[in-house]
Amino acid sequence: MIDFSLCISTKMIFGKGVHTQVGDVIKGYGFQKVLLVYGGQSIVKCGLYDTVVQKLRDAGIDFVPIGGVQPNPTVAFCRKVAALAKRENVQMFLAVGGGSVIDTCKCAAHAVANDADVADILYGKVPVQKTIPVGVVLTISAAGSETSDSLVMTDEERGLKRGLGHQLNRPLFAIMDPTMTYTVSPYQTASGVTDIMMHTMERYIHLDEGDHDLVDRVSEGLLKAVISAGRKALADPQDYDARATLMLAGSWSHNGLTGAGCKVNMVAHKLEHEMGALDPKIAHGAGLAVVWPAYLDYIYKGDIPRFAQYAERIWDVAPGEPEAMAREGICRTRAYFNEIGMPATLRDCGLSKTDIEAMADKATNDGTVVFQSCVPIDRQAFIDIYNLCL
Repeated sequence: MIDFSLCISTKMIFGKGVHTQVGDVIKGYGFQKVLLVYGGQSIVKCGLYDTVVQKLRDAGIDFVPIGGVQPNPTVAFCRKVAALAKRENVQMFLAVGGGSVIDTCKCAAHAVANDADVADILYGKVPVQKTIPVGVVLTISAAGSETSDSLVMTDEERGLKRGLGHQLNRPLFAIMDPTMTYTVSPYQTASGVTDIMMHTMERYIHLDEGDHDLVDRVSEGLLKAVISAGRKALADPQDYDARATLMLAGSWSHNGLTGAGCKVNMVAHKLEHEMGALDPKIAHGAGLAVVWPAYLDYIYKGDIPRFAQYAERIWDVAPGEPEAMAREGICRTRAYFNEIGMPATLRDCGLSKTDIEAMADKATNDGTVVFQSCVPIDRQAFIDIYNLCL
C-alpha cells in the first residue's frame, strides 16, 4: 500500500424524503442567495423542481434558476452559468440533478471565485485557489460527483472531453433520496450502474505491488452489491433497497475510498471520454461498457494473477488455471453489461472505424503521451483497443 491523503469532506444527508430538507440545510449554513442549476424538464415533470423552490422560499432563501445542462456538460453552457452567478452575486450553487449538473456547478464556481474563464480552469491555466460552495440534490445514481474530487467537461470548440481533479471539487453537502431515482429510465439506470462499477473496477486494476487486501475487499463487496442491486432495480424500479444501494455505492465508488493506497491510472475513462467528446449523446456509462471489456482483453496478460482474482472474487469464476480464469472474468463482465442493456460495440454507439484514429490522437495529444497500465498504452494501443470495440 502506498502513502495517500484522503479527505471526504462532503456532508451526506441520505434517506426517504430528505430532499424536503434542502431549504433548512442551506439556511443552516447561513447562505441567503443561491443559483439553482438543473438539467432538462424531468425534475419539473416529477414535481421535484416545485418542491425545491417551495422549500427555498419557506426558508427565506433567495434563488436564481437556470436550466438546460445537457449530458456530457459543455464549457459553453458552463460559461453561461458562471456569468449568471457572477452577475447575481450568489453565495452558493445548488445543483439539482446528476453528474452533469454537479460538474457544471463545480467548474462555474471555480471560474467565478478565481475570476477566470471556465476553459482556463479546466485546462489548469488558472489554478483553483478558492471556490464558491456547491450543494447537491441528487437525482440519479451514476457519476458519484456528489462527493468526488473530480469534474469532467466537454469543450465542443476543441472537440475534447477533459477532467479536473481538486479537493475543492467536493460539494459542501449532498442530499440523497433514493426515491428520486424511481423514474430514471431503464437505460439510464443501467448506464449509471455501469458508471458506478467502472469507478471501482478501474481502481481495482491498480498498478503497484504490495498488500491491498483491505481496499480490495471493500471494492469487491461494493461491486457484488451493485451487480445484484442493478438487476433488482431494473426488475422493479421502485425497489427502495436496490435504489439506495446504488445511490450510496455511486458516492463510495468515486470518493477515493476504493483507490486509497493504490496507484491508479483511469485509462478506460480516457478511452470513453474521446467517444463522448465526439458524440455528446453517448452516455458515459454506456461508452464505458463498450471499452472496458476490450481494454481488459488488451492488458490482462500484463498481470494475470490480478485478473484471476478479479474473476474469482467479483464474477464467481471457479479457481483453476489463472489465464483461463482471467479470460472467463472478462467474458462475464461483458455478459453482465449485455444483460442490463448496455451497448457492446462502437457501432452500437453510432461510431465507426473511421473515428478511431482521431480519438486516439486526442487521447494521446497526437501521440505525445503514453499512459502506464499493466502494459504501456500509447497511441497505437488506443487504436488497437478501439478496434477491439468494433
